[in-house]
Amino acid sequence: MASDLIRQYAALAEFLGRALGPDYEIAVHDLNKKQPSLVALVNGHISGREVGAPLTNIALQIIADRTYLKQPYKLNYRGISASGKVLRCSTFFIKDEKGALVGLLCINFDDSRYKELSQKVFALCHPDHYAEKNIMVEDVKADSESSEKTEQESFYSSIAAATEDALLSVMHTVALPPERLTQGEKMKIVGLLEQKGVFMMKGAVVTVAEKLACSQASIYRYLGKINREKKQVDTNG
Repeated sequence: MASDLIRQYAALAEFLGRALGPDYEIAVHDLNKKQPSLVALVNGHISGREVGAPLTNIALQIIADRTYLKQPYKLNYRGISASGKVLRCSTFFIKDEKGALVGLLCINFDDSRYKELSQKVFALCHPDHYAEKNIMVEDVKADSESSEKTEQESFYSSIAAATEDALLSVMHTVALPPERLTQGEKMKIVGLLEQKGVFMMKGAVVTVAEKLACSQASIYRYLGKINREKKQVDTNG
């Protein structure tokens, strides 16, 4: 049943991509596969991905914190393409007849052509470089100060890239290189990655173990302890 549902949404993705045009990327993720991944993609040049790409950081977070239980979709959040363009992103949660999350339908809009057009219109309305100096539409960069406070989506071509990006986002919690971290500090990092849903990706344990300079067995041991403590809190709470 879930696979039939995903096929229907894949057809919808193709329809939406053709109807909306080249500035809209339409993507469908299948969460029922052993390795959840992108199974349908239209206008993939926008994010720079191909079919088979792993889940984004936002998709992983949605699954990990169960956002889908409280709302049917997530609208108008910020994404950064592989080329550094700012995208407006929205995700619809695909659920089966029992309410279980089985997939994601994502729409990512690239408005860069419209920014360029508005700049040209302003230039026609005002003399010399007035528009450029006073009212030109500014492109918000991915590394700007405002973006640090804004939730934004990153798109990946591989699980290793997704895992490394997640690691970078949490490594600021410790000030030492991986080989000098204590067991407690490593477990803290693993806990933060677990909250982000990183370990839902097959192969993430291998990358995390390499980056934290420890064995895969240690990562699994940390995860076991973290999950046991979480269950205990949930039971007592």
